[in-house]
Amino acid sequence: MSTVLTDCRVPFAHELIELARADERIVAVCNDSVSSSNLGEFRSLFPERMFNVGIAEQNMVGVAAGLANAGLIPFVCAASPFLTGRATEQIKADVAYSRANVKLVGMSPGVSYGELGPTHHSIEDIAWMRALDGLPIVTPADDEQTREAVRWAAGHVGGVFLRIGRFKVPSVSGGQSPAFAFGQSNAVRAGTDVTIIASGVTVSRALAAAELLADQTVSARVLNISTIVPLDAAAVIAAARETGRIVVAEESVSRGGLGGAVAELLAESNPVPMRLLGVNSFAPTGSVEFLLDHFGLSPEGIAAAARELVGRA
Repeated sequence: MSTVLTDCRVPFAHELIELARADERIVAVCNDSVSSSNLGEFRSLFPERMFNVGIAEQNMVGVAAGLANAGLIPFVCAASPFLTGRATEQIKADVAYSRANVKLVGMSPGVSYGELGPTHHSIEDIAWMRALDGLPIVTPADDEQTREAVRWAAGHVGGVFLRIGRFKVPSVSGGQSPAFAFGQSNAVRAGTDVTIIASGVTVSRALAAAELLADQTVSARVLNISTIVPLDAAAVIAAARETGRIVVAEESVSRGGLGGAVAELLAESNPVPMRLLGVNSFAPTGSVEFLLDHFGLSPEGIAAAARELVGRA
């Protein structure tokens, strides 16, 4: 695991610019969030392809759907709590139901806004978007996955929800090529006693937890789920059968989130003991690091949950 930390909004913006240079159909739509979405350079390079609708998220999604219907490829960039919370109806009707070619980019999800509190935390976005039929959900875990996921999204015909974190993370792809493949998970560590399933910012923490467990003679597999919808069912079921225990760690609510998706799948196919770790209540005020630790999403917290499962045997 690399020691270099990256804010994934940076590779997102760089990749979007490269795609826009090659394809004049690509445009950006935002809600007065040019700075927080890291779109300043995009606006400078392509001012006629930057649509800032102001703080009007419902209109933002509707405008994007109209642009898509005119043959353009809009990337809608906004803080995830406001994109998914304020514009749920438009996402449902104008994008998911209408199968519009709109790329919804939820910036700074989870508890990325730290001290700004629950109004700015986006812990429900995966659950809300999972409820919509036919909307892929992608949560890249590092620089490499972000770049490849953006390229995939641009080429995919139809709606996408892409969750881009701002909390700096190390590379976890380990030179895998491709680092991202839609619908496929990455087994970033082998293990036989328990599987830790993680996505986004929690993948590096799951890897650190696996190191702690190894010191205690517990062999932990780590599965990076970068595509939540559709879930890599084969990899999850194989992990349940081969390790017999599952811990899910996510920067969102487990109810309807990644934990919910994994639990639903295994309840029908291969029930095993599970622990679902997530931000499952309104969070106190504090830094991102403090909040992740508070909800048991530290390496130590994830390792403790895994040890508890192993200890049941």
